Amino acid sequence: MSGVLRWHRRLYDWVLHWASTPSAMTALFLLALAESSFFPIPPDVLLAAVVLSDRRRAWRAAALCTVGSVIGGALGYMIGLGFWDATQDFFYNHVFSREAYEYVRGLYETWNFWVVFIAAFTPIPYKVFTIAGGVARISFPTFLIASAVGRGARFVLVTWLFHHYGPPIRGFVDRYLGWLTLLFVALLVGGFAALSCAA
Repeated sequence: MSGVLRWHRRLYDWVLHWASTPSAMTALFLLALAESSFFPIPPDVLLAAVVLSDRRRAWRAAALCTVGSVIGGALGYMIGLGFWDATQDFFYNHVFSREAYEYVRGLYETWNFWVVFIAAFTPIPYKVFTIAGGVARISFPTFLIASAVGRGARFVLVTWLFHHYGPPIRGFVDRYLGWLTLLFVALLVGGFAALSCAA
């Protein structure tokens, strides 16, 4: 295992250990906030562990995760809006590539709401889109609404699966959740496109 993979695994295990501590909910909120702008581990892993450790706090955990993630997304937007020139080298070297950023910035010229929603709901790296949204200066209210809808839907889905099915669903979620969310978005966008053509 390479040094980068070992570092990522240690970070992953460190995130998971918070689920069994009294600070689990605070850690979940802060992880969701940080992941939306710079942290590499998605909050879903800690959210699932928190739900499995105590299902009575499942929906409060989903709400905290959503609020933290939207606030973190707004932070990413502000980085792009006001501090990109000073911080871009850090992000290119440690968070995402220049090519990924340029691609996302181009998408904003046409799609706005849908770009943010898809990034918030699917496994696509949301942090790239939050920062690029600020650089592209898309409407901030549109950004917040799309983030809240996308992130909320994602975390409610993850919470419902683990709350309803318990530990046996973990393998299914790890393997297929990303593909299922992408399929849902494809069907949703396709449906809107069909309605637009029919109108």
